[in-house]
Amino acid sequence: MSVYLEDIPLSEAIQRFQAALEKIGLDGLLGVEYLSLSEHLVGRVLAEAVFAELSSPHYHSSAMDGFAVRAIDTVGASLTDPKVIPNMTPAHSEIIKDGYSIYLDTGEPLPVWADAVIPIENVERLKTDQQSIESSRHPAFIRIRSAVPPWNNVRILGEDIIATELVLTAGQRLRPVDLGAIASSGNKQIAISRKPRIAVIPTGSELIPIGEPVGAGEIIEFNSMVLAAQIDEWGAEATRFEIQPDQYDDIVQSVKQAAEGHDLILLIAGSSAGSEDYSEKVISSLGKLLVHGIAVRPGHPVILGLVYTTGFDVKRKSAIPIIGVPGYPVSAALTAEIIVKPLINQWLGRKHRIESTLQAKMISKVTSPAGDDDYLRVVVGKIDGELLAASLPRGAGQITSLSKADGIVVIPRGSQGLQVGEQVDVNLLHADVDIDSTIFAVGSHDMTLDILKQFLDDHNRRLVSSNVGSLGGLIAVSKRHAHLAGSHLLARSATGSTNGR
Repeated sequence: MSVYLEDIPLSEAIQRFQAALEKIGLDGLLGVEYLSLSEHLVGRVLAEAVFAELSSPHYHSSAMDGFAVRAIDTVGASLTDPKVIPNMTPAHSEIIKDGYSIYLDTGEPLPVWADAVIPIENVERLKTDQQSIESSRHPAFIRIRSAVPPWNNVRILGEDIIATELVLTAGQRLRPVDLGAIASSGNKQIAISRKPRIAVIPTGSELIPIGEPVGAGEIIEFNSMVLAAQIDEWGAEATRFEIQPDQYDDIVQSVKQAAEGHDLILLIAGSSAGSEDYSEKVISSLGKLLVHGIAVRPGHPVILGLVYTTGFDVKRKSAIPIIGVPGYPVSAALTAEIIVKPLINQWLGRKHRIESTLQAKMISKVTSPAGDDDYLRVVVGKIDGELLAASLPRGAGQITSLSKADGIVVIPRGSQGLQVGEQVDVNLLHADVDIDSTIFAVGSHDMTLDILKQFLDDHNRRLVSSNVGSLGGLIAVSKRHAHLAGSHLLARSATGSTNGR
């Protein structure tokens, strides 16, 4: 039975989905791969913690070019009373111990009797009749004019890592520096979470591929590209299927094909209640419908379900999850952010974290449907030290509102919206938002702003704008809610033309 009209709260929908995943054993890691460090591992996720097999460094070593000594042999050296210490050749470094020095290059092991290094520039090399002081690293004597403390200029065994020490925790996404830490700790092979394999199937007879001429009533299909890019960015592996026209049998065959080689299917469009919206019927015929309709905007007609299959791993699964993704671009992208990203993190063993959150003050009133969680796209700026947030166009088809957005403000269900000056939590969509270099423009849009934006971008400044009309912009400036406002004023009251024409 369809539960679309129930309009389920997001938390309840996720609980229902998770319960179904638990029953089929898909509520944790999908699998583990043991890979060598020679593999391409940046961006992959550790399935198991890494412990040091070896200390780093695994011996006492010289931290610079200089002469290894016993610190006690340098006691009393001063500018007026220098000490002269005999030097030895490497061949005798472990034989003669007390009162001697020996030259070491940076990184060379310290003799067992030495406990300090004097930099080469802090000693006077004393020549003999047979050698030149300028060219020899092994003079007969060195003269020093200050004492050195024990372990000065020495990299101690285990200074970086001690054998058996925890190097990296499970669930960490690997960076280049992490690979260096793993290698230096003596590990050659590590446990990596298997990448989830996700099929993305666009449907709709009105869709045409990117690059083809567009006629009236035709729509360029880019949702699958956006979803696949999100999936890849989050650490999974996406497969984009060809566009499927609104033909029930064709969509069924595509879903069956996808179910045999993937862990999750994203079926785009066809999730509403129109006469050619087949997603619910397809999922019900191939498996089980769990949810049809979630109380979030944008993204209202989401479907959550299961498709029964023997799959490519009979021992592990008898079904895989399928998500009916709304066809509107913003709804599709936010559905992936809200539902698919946490699921990928769960399968990879990563904790789902919001990248960054900041508090800002709304500069305009926002209305919201009381029964839904409303995901509002905003830009942020700072004026007089105060963080401000301005809403962007809210249409589910306006993908540019997501590309321009700095973050998302979630207006919880039960709320009527936001008031001017209300403090909100902004969940940043990217970590590199440079608020301090941001110029905040509010008001009527003009092509001049686009030219100005590019100019400022070339000079390490950022222009963000919220289009609220001429009067709204002037009010924002008067309240110190914007740095500048675009305003079209009447030039001649008789004709009604404006200065924008």
